[in-house]
Amino acid sequence: MRILGIDPGLGITGYGLIEADGNNVRLIEAGVIRSNAKDKMEKRLAGIYKKVTDLIKDTMPEAVVLEELYSHYKHPKTSILMAHGRGAICLAVEHRNVALVNYPTTKIKKAITGRGRASKEQMQRTVASLLGLKNPPEPFDITDALALAITHANIWGHRNDLQGFR
Repeated sequence: MRILGIDPGLGITGYGLIEADGNNVRLIEAGVIRSNAKDKMEKRLAGIYKKVTDLIKDTMPEAVVLEELYSHYKHPKTSILMAHGRGAICLAVEHRNVALVNYPTTKIKKAITGRGRASKEQMQRTVASLLGLKNPPEPFDITDALALAITHANIWGHRNDLQGFR
């Protein structure tokens, strides 16, 4: 199963595509989509939409995984800006007719490191280890996207394994 994890952001959107087969996961592609902070909001969102649409078209994932929106009371503007980018991504996924899955941050961190409050550095090291990479993926946006994809691969694989026992 090809799984595309996307860490939504208005300025930087990280993505990571993996191939999952049972307990094996393999990195296919990873990178970032950037928008220019000097551009109008609508231009930035249109750019994110177009780039994600093209990414889905080119990589043909069976599922796209996003982090659920989280708002910290000290930084509400950050979550509002992230929500704009997330909305453009959701629209692109719908227009490409791909399954969309959402997970909360704490579930992703727990699935990857065993701790729901793992640091960014812990996530980087663990993702690198799980994918057999010599160096941790950078920036953190890519790590987060890959963690999303790996989490879904583990949950999806586990559910498929259980279906045979029902």
